[in-house]
Amino acid sequence: MGMSVNISVATEQDTEQILKLQYLGYQSEAELYGDWSIEPLTQTLESLRAELADRHVVVARLGDEVVGTVRGWVDEDGVGRISRLVVHPRMQRHGLGGRLLRALEERMLADGPVRAFQLFTGHRSLGNLRLYAGQGYEQTGVRQVSRELSYVTLEKPVHEPLATAV
Repeated sequence: MGMSVNISVATEQDTEQILKLQYLGYQSEAELYGDWSIEPLTQTLESLRAELADRHVVVARLGDEVVGTVRGWVDEDGVGRISRLVVHPRMQRHGLGGRLLRALEERMLADGPVRAFQLFTGHRSLGNLRLYAGQGYEQTGVRQVSRELSYVTLEKPVHEPLATAV
């Protein structure tokens, strides 16, 4: 019988595995855009440790192995900023990305008021765009970064539960 994937808050002990997974997972993005200098491929261990200390970081574990991760924070305007969603290539297309997104959204909501969630991806990253659309994110803008790359910004509003009559 196979092991199940568990989603939890990242710990300091996960840092190296997260960085290695990020490096592996972003190879396809670098190839898609012909740019191996993208930040997920050049981030240092020290920089990632700093993010772990002041952001929400969620991981998916298969046994002791980190096979997925995503991070985010809530800005001063109440927008949950989501970044660096990555799933190990052998674990993709099984719903793990969506599970990670939902877990991060729940963590940010539990931490305080959030009016919307926002993230971005490259315009050629069709799998990412499909995933985000399937999770309720809608395109709100496109920003050209270079001749080869435009960032597509996507947002998902937070709907407050209806108040019950007293």
